[in-house]
Amino acid sequence: MKSNKNILIIIIIAIICVIGLIMGSFVGKYNSIVTKEETVSEAMSNVDTALQRRADLIPNLVSTVKGYASHEQDAINKVSEARTKLMNAESMSDKAKANDELSSAITKVLALQENYPDLKADKVFIGLQDELAGSENRIAVARKDYNSSVKDYNAYIKKFPTNIIANMSGHGTKDYFKASESAKDVPEVSF
Repeated sequence: MKSNKNILIIIIIAIICVIGLIMGSFVGKYNSIVTKEETVSEAMSNVDTALQRRADLIPNLVSTVKGYASHEQDAINKVSEARTKLMNAESMSDKAKANDELSSAITKVLALQENYPDLKADKVFIGLQDELAGSENRIAVARKDYNSSVKDYNAYIKKFPTNIIANMSGHGTKDYFKASESAKDVPEVSF
């Protein structure tokens, strides 16, 4: 009789240990998912910050160009419209598309300097060009870091048994920051 009680106690302890191991594994995997998701969110915030920095330079660029090339209103308006789209974009794919439009529009405005020698020599314009170039570099680095963290996160939540935990807790894959098909085309600059 006493040996049956000991066996029952050992079985109960073994069951509790197995449940504890399973729960510990679940909690560990869940916490790793949350950590990787936060890394993606941080990288997304860095992309947003870099995009915002460039967008903040646009009004200065537009007003500088307006002073020299007031009859180039179409190019100036396209920059303003593209900036507005970027500022209002919600999803990463919308931000990527708006970013491509803004880059194309900026290229056209910067090309105006060829027709306006005074603009080309303007210190404010030159400074803005340098700032925009720096912003473009920051955006490229932020996009790379974001896509790297998305890759790490997506691969992690797709692996067994993490995929089960990710599905149970509602964690899905994240979108990459991809250039749109139109971004591969060289912007046409004509006067």
